[in-house]
Amino acid sequence: MKDEQKIRPLAIYQLLKNHTDSSVALGSFEIANTLNLEGLPSSIKDVKDDVKLLKVWGFGVSEVPGEDLYYISNKIFSDAELRILIDAVEASSFITEKKTTELVAKLARLAGEHRAESFKKHSSFKGTKHTNESIFNAVATIDQCIRSELKCSFLYFDYDVEGARLYRKERKRYIVNPLALVAMEDNYYLLAYGDKYQNVVPYRVDRMDKVMPEAESISKAEFLKDFDLNAYTKQAFSMFKGELTEVSLECDSTAVDGIVDKFSENVSMLKLSDTKFRVKVKVQVSPTFFGWCATSGGRIKIVAPEEVKKAYYEHLSKC
Repeated sequence: MKDEQKIRPLAIYQLLKNHTDSSVALGSFEIANTLNLEGLPSSIKDVKDDVKLLKVWGFGVSEVPGEDLYYISNKIFSDAELRILIDAVEASSFITEKKTTELVAKLARLAGEHRAESFKKHSSFKGTKHTNESIFNAVATIDQCIRSELKCSFLYFDYDVEGARLYRKERKRYIVNPLALVAMEDNYYLLAYGDKYQNVVPYRVDRMDKVMPEAESISKAEFLKDFDLNAYTKQAFSMFKGELTEVSLECDSTAVDGIVDKFSENVSMLKLSDTKFRVKVKVQVSPTFFGWCATSGGRIKIVAPEEVKKAYYEHLSKC
């Protein structure tokens, strides 16, 4: 009997957590009846007493005014927040179809069992999904290495025309100093620096295989003292390497949204006329940057420096 008294408040809390919210409540009779069917003897008085305890203990149980009805009001996420999280998971190409289905189900359950099916029913991920099912194990290992300040190693591969893996460096392991994991342009990357070349390099996590922690602690590179991780990720277009350069762009007024989306709302724009403006930005000059400019259909033009402008024209001539 004493064990039942200890378990019952938790059972009531779980029942309310899974089946109620501000729009759906359960009464004492319904709760007691459910617990009895599950083999936990309960009376209406028992339920009311235990609900009082849950309220005192701060479990977020609310009561409908003037009625014998109870619900959990302190959901971790609102419906809108869950919708955003679910959509983000579905839109992420580095999360496989199998893992996407699992994550959506877990997130949906946070809305309560009576709402979970609704969230899953209105979820249907589209687009390309990677097939590397070991990505979550890789992420867990890399994250542990970052927190423990240990080097990590891995095999790195590309694909051939038949979809088979082509391992780089003749299947020799990359050994790097992990800095951070970053989601960028629909992919997930490890930012790491190497001791040999003293530079920061992005590695796609879905292209890693057999990720392992190393016993050696990360190197405290001198150049990293002034390294700005946030600035690096903002400047790196799609994580492609390139020389960091200040570039002047002359843009059509209809390109304002595109400039703001890419360089933030704080970018300084100089109005030249009612239809033109100029902006100076620091970018990593690369084919990816040139490709981004080209997709504007002439609304964004590189006007300086001359060598970047020339390189852009050469890039277009090869397309």
